Amino acid sequence: MKKTEILSMLRESDGYVSGQQLCEKFQVSRTAVWKVIEQLKEEGYQIEAVRNRGYRLSESPDILSQAEIESRVSTRWAGRNVSYFRETDSTNTQAKRLGEEGAPAGTLVAADRQMAGKGRRGRSWNSPPGRDIYMSLLLRPDIRPSDAPMLTLVMALSVAEAIRERTGIDARIKWPNDIVAGGKKLCGILTEMSAEMDYINYIVIGVGINVNQPAFPEDIADRATSLMLEAGRSFPRAPLIAAVMERFEEDYSRFLETNDLSGMREAYNELLVNVGRQVRVLEPGHEYTALSSGINDRGELLVQREDGSREAVFAGEVSVRGMYGYV
Repeated sequence: MKKTEILSMLRESDGYVSGQQLCEKFQVSRTAVWKVIEQLKEEGYQIEAVRNRGYRLSESPDILSQAEIESRVSTRWAGRNVSYFRETDSTNTQAKRLGEEGAPAGTLVAADRQMAGKGRRGRSWNSPPGRDIYMSLLLRPDIRPSDAPMLTLVMALSVAEAIRERTGIDARIKWPNDIVAGGKKLCGILTEMSAEMDYINYIVIGVGINVNQPAFPEDIADRATSLMLEAGRSFPRAPLIAAVMERFEEDYSRFLETNDLSGMREAYNELLVNVGRQVRVLEPGHEYTALSSGINDRGELLVQREDGSREAVFAGEVSVRGMYGYV
């Protein structure tokens, strides 16, 4: 018997679930059921216990725990094996450790707080407790290492789709790894890989979503936002994690059919803020201004320079006019 299973039964019931029902369902004693109920209460769930009626989940606050995430995820494999930390250095670091130890594909590492969150190019990621989503997904795809960067775009599409579906917020993608709303950054994605010359040992995709941040420090307030700031209300985190896992499982399956983004290119470009916008491309050694027309099947950003020449940008920083201070 797992807390996850009892929690799911309580959540799915319209009324009380009797202790006898739980005992018979899981073939355990009333004492064992009572102990699990007490553990759930300690985690913050408000559970009513009424003699001769049973237990009822009266309120489910925004709790992040292994049981909460597992009780929400309904995928076949993505996010089914959960490793949860109340506090950790970085979910990507923990996911890579699990990858080295042989954890299965689909293992999800989540934390309520990160002490050393990672961003692109070694940047730190502000990770306060009790508000946001910090998670990393472990994958073991049978693809070439050179194809791995496309998985960042797959996850970006999945996160944007999940946010739009669960919150109604007009979440969009800023190539290649940011989710934005109202011209400000809502989410960052960091993909890391362990590979040989022609073989991938594992890939870890880290996702950090600003969910219930009521405000940001002055130095980033003009570039960062949260679901709460965009919608004017708070959101429970676990259902959003589950929605991302569901969308990613579908999008990843489409990716593996062709080993490229041809099956989701149209959907990605529809949500891409770069499309039809002037961008500044910062490549090692030089930068230039161009007009973006979306991605190709490899996930490269297609741009037209001011002299009319066309290029496919594979890597580098790309700023979009009107966003993040680029005017």
